[in-house]
Amino acid sequence: MCAEELDFITKYDLLGCIQCGRCTGGCPVAMRTPLRVRCFMYDTQNQERLEELSERPEIWDCTTCYTCAARCPKGLEPLEVLIGLRSIQIEEGRVQPTVRDALESIFRDGNPWGSPRAKRLDWVKDLEVKVLEPEAEETTDVLLFICCTDAYDPRVMKVAQSLVKVLQAAGVDFGLIGEDESCCGSEVRRLGEEGLFEMCDEENVELLNSFNVNRIVAISPHCYNTLKKEYHGLKHPVLHYTELVAQLLEDGKLQLKGELPKVVTYHDPCFLGKQNDIYDEPRYIITRIPGVEFREFDRCRERSLCCEGGGGKMWVESESKEERLAEIRVTDAKELGAEVIAVACPFCLLTLEDATKVKGIEEEMRVADILELLAEAL
Repeated sequence: MCAEELDFITKYDLLGCIQCGRCTGGCPVAMRTPLRVRCFMYDTQNQERLEELSERPEIWDCTTCYTCAARCPKGLEPLEVLIGLRSIQIEEGRVQPTVRDALESIFRDGNPWGSPRAKRLDWVKDLEVKVLEPEAEETTDVLLFICCTDAYDPRVMKVAQSLVKVLQAAGVDFGLIGEDESCCGSEVRRLGEEGLFEMCDEENVELLNSFNVNRIVAISPHCYNTLKKEYHGLKHPVLHYTELVAQLLEDGKLQLKGELPKVVTYHDPCFLGKQNDIYDEPRYIITRIPGVEFREFDRCRERSLCCEGGGGKMWVESESKEERLAEIRVTDAKELGAEVIAVACPFCLLTLEDATKVKGIEEEMRVADILELLAEAL
């Protein structure tokens, strides 16, 4: 067995796989694509096949939702094998142009959307928010880490604006990074660009550690997961906004006076739920909004259906023409009688909202981030 083969087998603990098939059995995208995770766990033990396996288009169908890892009785993470195969293609420069452009944009401008750093704070131009200075003597309680999508996407920036309004209403002492803020690199790593992710890790940790704050609050579950679990040397504790807001409500610091007389269901983001076990806080927040009738999806919490927005899928087009998971999700919501699908992730917001348009039900069903609902109920 050669060194390269041994490295791949050791890195992903391939010999620990008992071929039970629980990964493929639970994989949400296996319903609509040829992706069979169990087969990759077996086939990648043969080093001579790595190049061939990396060329299969279905490795890009994986959303890295973590269902395979959560179901594995041996504690393995099959999704990492697919990321490893993607790395082979990345190193050889054989990726879709949309992936190439997103990665180049992150390296050049600190975001995957092809927008300049000078526009990083455009979303906050009509709000009074302080931008923090590194090495400041005065301590600020909360540093907001604004997801690239929240900062640049016209639809999603409304979520970041809502968070500012909610925190101000609760009297929270917070601030922003400013134009120096860069992509967390979550999707960079999952697309297989290991070198660029290492750069994101090192530069962001150095920047974040320079602020005199008590804690960091992330809007996106993808940013939250990366800052909390994948960065090296970050000295501040990291929260997702749902954790902070739930505590504000419980402590009586956030008062909701407006009513939202709607039937609301909640879609669990994979990176918040499956990967970080945050299930109760979002539901607690929603049920505290006056007038809401909350209904639960049948597939919820650890069984929640992935929206297909993660794992770099915002920049990768699948070859499958089968119905998208987000479309199945909004159909389920309609059958549930929901008028609003509440989310807590920018990618979920975009994919599910697009699915309502595809299904022609955008007039009767709204997709909104929990923060938007909260801002309306202030």
